Amino acid sequence: MSDFDRESMLEMFIFEMTQLVDQLEGTIVQSESEYNIDQINEIFRIMHTIKGSSAMMMFDNIAGVAHSIEDLFYYLREESPQNLDFKRLSDHVLSGADFVKEELAKIQDGEKADGDGTELAKTISNFLLKIKGKEVPEPPTQSKPQQQPQPAKSAATQAAEPKKPSTAGDNMHRYKAKIHFHDGCEMENIRAYTLVHNLQEYASDIMHVPQDVIDEETIPLIRKSGFMVEFTSEKDYNFIHTHLSQTVYLRELILEEMAAPIVDTTQPSVAPIVFDEKPQAEAAVGVHVHEEIHSSSVSHPPAEAMVAAAADTAHKKGTASHMISVNVNKLDALLNLMGELVISEAMVTQNSELDGLQLESFNKETRQLRKIISNLQQTVMSMRMVPLSATFFKMHRIVRDMCRQLDKDVQLDIVGEETEVDKNIIEHIADPIMHIIRNSIDHGVELPARRKEIGKPSKGRVLLEAKNAGGDVLIIIKDDGCGINVEKVLNKAKANGLTTKPDSEYTDREIQQFIFLPGFSTNDQVTAFSGRGVGMDVVSSNLEIVGGTALVDSVPGEGTTFTLKIPLTLAIIEGMSVLVAGAQYTIPIVNIIKSFKAQPENLFADPNGNEMITERGEIFNIVRLHEFFGIDGAVTDICEGTLIMLENGEHVVCLLVDDLIGQQQAVVKSMPKYFRKVRGLSGCTLLGNGDISLIIDVAGFFDK
Repeated sequence: MSDFDRESMLEMFIFEMTQLVDQLEGTIVQSESEYNIDQINEIFRIMHTIKGSSAMMMFDNIAGVAHSIEDLFYYLREESPQNLDFKRLSDHVLSGADFVKEELAKIQDGEKADGDGTELAKTISNFLLKIKGKEVPEPPTQSKPQQQPQPAKSAATQAAEPKKPSTAGDNMHRYKAKIHFHDGCEMENIRAYTLVHNLQEYASDIMHVPQDVIDEETIPLIRKSGFMVEFTSEKDYNFIHTHLSQTVYLRELILEEMAAPIVDTTQPSVAPIVFDEKPQAEAAVGVHVHEEIHSSSVSHPPAEAMVAAAADTAHKKGTASHMISVNVNKLDALLNLMGELVISEAMVTQNSELDGLQLESFNKETRQLRKIISNLQQTVMSMRMVPLSATFFKMHRIVRDMCRQLDKDVQLDIVGEETEVDKNIIEHIADPIMHIIRNSIDHGVELPARRKEIGKPSKGRVLLEAKNAGGDVLIIIKDDGCGINVEKVLNKAKANGLTTKPDSEYTDREIQQFIFLPGFSTNDQVTAFSGRGVGMDVVSSNLEIVGGTALVDSVPGEGTTFTLKIPLTLAIIEGMSVLVAGAQYTIPIVNIIKSFKAQPENLFADPNGNEMITERGEIFNIVRLHEFFGIDGAVTDICEGTLIMLENGEHVVCLLVDDLIGQQQAVVKSMPKYFRKVRGLSGCTLLGNGDISLIIDVAGFFDK
């Protein structure tokens, strides 16, 4: 197998395993108090898939841990034992999930997945023995002590060796199966190889077509005719059907039980098989068409359920054919090209050589071009937008683990998880959300006994909410804990030399913002969750990368609210170009309510000297953009300039500029690091004439 093929397989393996582990954690955390049969089946299926895929890729340590969990849930599914310690059960499974994630991280970083899962697998196996009511061996003994130790064999070697037939004789059944994979799943030969590898656990005398299944030349044949396998097993039809149905990317399964086999052990175990081609009508209902040829002693699923399953499979087939996985790097490249296209369109349509020319046909064609580019941009952006649900639901695991270790009882409520943001932004906000939630549980929410003393419910609550606000997304993390001790934070800030003015001049909000500074912590002792002063610093630094901000608002005794404001996307925005002292600035359209000329009779100043204006019965502050940035040569008479009414959440301000130039798309470019601390700026963009225009961050006007 070439290095390229191996790399492609690893990429798909990591992607599929990551999704499976996320599903596993979600299932466990949301139903930790007690598992129903559907959840047990789901976890069993996930671990079966992880085990098979890991064995196929020869990551035997991952396969071993997965196998121990699979055995555990197989017993739970078949025997339904009572009085289980579900929390202990969840601890074991989550430990297995953590082990798989650690090994996947090594693989992704190009390192060797050499973690030792032997002890973890033994711990899980011993837990299963306790459930069965058996004694746990001390020290653990090998399962087959009478056999001599044999050298470990790779998955490929095991698949190539003939399986010895069982001596069960009268209990053996011969099966014939035909399997079709979903269109577009890729690497069908590897998936067929995995199926054969998994069959070896409960089957013998395995024969399949194509014979050399690992050969890439078999892929077109498997796609066209399916993968056909014949084998002997002492398991009944329902068991075989259930296990084969768990094949990853399975589109159709046709399973038939044959007459009792006569096994000739002198012949190779892999040989061609001939399958009768079935009419199209039979293929439409999958395994149901073979019900008549099974022995009456074999138990089968109800016909109605099988037809319904086949119909569902057909529906999924139609859906899957319209889906395709795309590498995110290709989407990044497409987005960059989209940005260059927008800039090129602006350079053509705003070319100074066209000034004063009457080009009706040209203008008409450029409008059509702009429309096409706009539609293309929306399509490209929508491809990159992903919901926050996956990131949000991972926080259940954080809350669960911290509650177990801190002896606290906290419920996590999630609202607005369907809100979508750019893929690149999600990668930078997962850590800030995690650190804030950990901070809320560790510092904020009190112990159950303490909460009862002060009249609060013993169970604390943390709210994680996302909602759209114009061109931004607001992520709110709110707890009902003790709040932030402002006096303690201020004293710590003074001790660290962070204060720059007398204590009396600091507002509570300004003091609370100190917690986002590097190295700041009010904990005197370092624990597993806090005390190092790096958690909240991660919040601030990660948000800066994506142009976001963090605010904190706390009420002592009632709780704390963190608000993260992040842009919907980092790429292309609709902006209004304005002129100030001969320089162009760009204001995001989503923040603009309207623009208007001021009338002298509507202007006045408050007792502190702040300029105000009345507009339609309401009073608004005026911010002069040239004074805010210290620019000379701008229009100073408010009535001669133009006021732009801007909103940021619930706040509104009127911004004075010299004049409006017009609306245009702006490709957002990041600024040098030393500019990122400047209040009121979020980035820059390239104009059609080659000049640079600074992009206004409206939130900067409301910081004071």
